[in-house]
Amino acid sequence: MLGGNPNQLAKQMQQMQAKLAKIQEELGDETVEASVGGGVVKIVMTGHQQVVSVSIDPEALDPEDPETIQDLMVAAFNEALKNSQELASQRLGAITGGMKIPGLM
Repeated sequence: MLGGNPNQLAKQMQQMQAKLAKIQEELGDETVEASVGGGVVKIVMTGHQQVVSVSIDPEALDPEDPETIQDLMVAAFNEALKNSQELASQRLGAITGGMKIPGLM
């Protein structure tokens, strides 16, 4: 809990900012994975929402039906993004106590 002394409050805010910056930096090293279609498409993404890898089962590539793989790709990217956002929310929520701070989550 933050204290009532203005100097103490400023110090506590600086400590919180430093912790938040460290967690945000560490999120770039953490990854999440999303798999759809029973593992047909897999996406690995960092906590900074950067795609690290995309894996597609070659047997799913049907030249007569490109729409299916396209739909699976969209679903996998959306799932990976959701997982990455949840990871960031969990890591940052530990510091912010669940408060939603614009620009952080």
